[in-house]
Amino acid sequence: MTKTEFAARLKNACAAVLSAEDELTQIDSRFGDADHGLTMAKIAGAIAHAVDQPEGGIQSMLDDAAMAVMTLNGGSAVPLWNTWLDGMQQAAPEGDEIDAAGLKAVFAKALEELDDMSGAKVGDKTMMDALIPASQAIAAYEGTDEDGLFQAAAQAAAQGAENSKQFVSKFGRAKSYGEKTIGTPDAGAVSMSYFFQGLARP
Repeated sequence: MTKTEFAARLKNACAAVLSAEDELTQIDSRFGDADHGLTMAKIAGAIAHAVDQPEGGIQSMLDDAAMAVMTLNGGSAVPLWNTWLDGMQQAAPEGDEIDAAGLKAVFAKALEELDDMSGAKVGDKTMMDALIPASQAIAAYEGTDEDGLFQAAAQAAAQGAENSKQFVSKFGRAKSYGEKTIGTPDAGAVSMSYFFQGLARP
């Protein structure tokens, strides 16, 4: 996969998140601050703009995306996404090509960095409910084509976001609502799922 192809997938991922802004706001309005849609629209817009620059290789592109997110004002998603993207760039190649093995390294490092910061696990009703399964699917993928890798990740992320409906919120404002949060998916997991759905579109 070339840098241009990877950038196109990232822009598709951002477009998927942007198209879900109203849905994310509606989900977050139930037990959160009703700002997740707006925050994710800012994040997606910043990433899409950053990866559209012609200079530099894949590592530089992901570093630009992380920096663009870091400068945003927004909710708790901003530092989490900055950390995740920064982890990606740490393992990314400096050149303009990346294969399935390289993508595995990128997403493994990204999860490692975010896990150190977040501490949230599957079942805590956070973005990690989608991200951890997606990352595990990437790690377990045995093929060599990037399309299959991203399809597997997207399926796992979607199932993880759906599963988050069953859980009680353990973090953030929603935590105070306890078992009332059962039946509603986590907004962060849903936005992460949309991101992976977009990544799966070349």
